[in-house]
Amino acid sequence: MALDLYQRLGLKRGATEADIKKAYRSLAKQLHPDRNKDNPKTAERFAQVTAAYDLLSDKDKRAKYDRGEIDEEGNPKMPFGAGFGGYSAGAGGPQPGAGGFENFNFGGAEGADLSDLFEGLFGGTAAGRAGGGPFSGFRQRARAPQKGADVAYRLKIPFEDAVALKPQRITLADGKTIDLKLPQGLEDGTRIRLAGKGGEGPGGRGDAIVTIEIASHRFFTREGTNIRLTLPVTLKEAVLGAKVKVPTPEGAVMLTVPKGTSSGKVLRLKGRGFAGRDGKRGDQLVTVDIEIPSDDRELQRFVESWDGGGNPRSSLGV
Repeated sequence: MALDLYQRLGLKRGATEADIKKAYRSLAKQLHPDRNKDNPKTAERFAQVTAAYDLLSDKDKRAKYDRGEIDEEGNPKMPFGAGFGGYSAGAGGPQPGAGGFENFNFGGAEGADLSDLFEGLFGGTAAGRAGGGPFSGFRQRARAPQKGADVAYRLKIPFEDAVALKPQRITLADGKTIDLKLPQGLEDGTRIRLAGKGGEGPGGRGDAIVTIEIASHRFFTREGTNIRLTLPVTLKEAVLGAKVKVPTPEGAVMLTVPKGTSSGKVLRLKGRGFAGRDGKRGDQLVTVDIEIPSDDRELQRFVESWDGGGNPRSSLGV
């Protein structure tokens, strides 16, 4: 005798949604074709378990199944014998009864056309009945074969590669190596779907889903599409101004430090940040940090004899 949907999952009627999901996950891991390549029967069992879960995880379909309105395939059940008043089907065909079906006839010219009634009960269509008699509209299309499982990957990439959107080489579970193209708008946690690169299944391969993790950097930090960097400069470079070499994720460039620059001033390198989803790149924001040597006696003598600078704290009211 065929197992009902609950029995396929090892459950009893009345099981909770959580019970159904837990049972399916456990069985799917055991029966997945990728783990049972030498046992073709498990593929059939896997398909049965998946079909049971598909129907029972749908609240409406599960309710109809529990009420006996649909079968294990999700097809409507025939109502004859359980309703329609006194109608009964026996060896002699339809019999008279209290329901008033004395003239019931499926094929005669005078027979009643119940197609509208059947459509209302079962959702049949005229197109569905065209090729197979008055009941052919009850048949549903066969369920499509189950695709293979999706396979999850996590890929950690260098900060500089993320900025430049440099393709990343990744080895899949089947041993094949591909070059993964990084999308614009890349962020930590971005998921990239590779169609047909997952597990095998009766209906074809599933997908590979790659979650990107962008590695931290020892001196760059990210702020939206912008990149921040703290740049040490000498007192002389800050006072007199200078052109200094500045690192960027794609190589060093020259930056002009204006004359009289103070610590904390932010200079901007346009288009040196991350690419947004619209393709427009952010900037690299460079914060100047003036380094004062602690043992430069010449500088100390100069400052001791220097009576300039005013009061930089006047704006604070002190």
